[in-house]
Amino acid sequence: MRKWNKVLLVVCSLLLAGFLIPESFRMPVSGADRNSYAQNSFWFYPWGSSITHKGVDIFAKKGKTVRAATPGIVVYTGELSKGGKVVLILGPKWRFHYYAHLDAIETSTGSYVNHQSKIGTVGTTGNAQGKPAHLHYSIKTWIPYFWKADKSRQGWKKMFYLNPVEYLNAAVG
Repeated sequence: MRKWNKVLLVVCSLLLAGFLIPESFRMPVSGADRNSYAQNSFWFYPWGSSITHKGVDIFAKKGKTVRAATPGIVVYTGELSKGGKVVLILGPKWRFHYYAHLDAIETSTGSYVNHQSKIGTVGTTGNAQGKPAHLHYSIKTWIPYFWKADKSRQGWKKMFYLNPVEYLNAAVG
């Protein structure tokens, strides 16, 4: 029984530590400002085959540098049908930062990244083909924020997504 108490203590300590790590946030697209993204694009409906837009699109020239918005560990790099070339970073507060439609991926799974780390470049991969180049950026938590759910279209999913526009606005001032 003592062994399980120690395991539980370690797990709880790790969870707590993840929440205590400060979350410093930066604009992920080099040179982008408030005019580079729509203020009301988070949770916009209707939005193609994904039904609701669960992030924000930051428009920039193809090939523009994308850096990590927060420090963290790269947990996935690769290609997905809708996202195209994507990078997924586990950052402070146990939040996943999802970067999609990249033209190039310039990091690798397991890497530690910070604000200076170039993780890729803006592109048009996945379901962004034929559209202006942009970075789709979203913030997702695996710990549900039950109070964010509502009765809107796919509203139950809101408990797992944070509005990146609020973080971008704070980052660009």
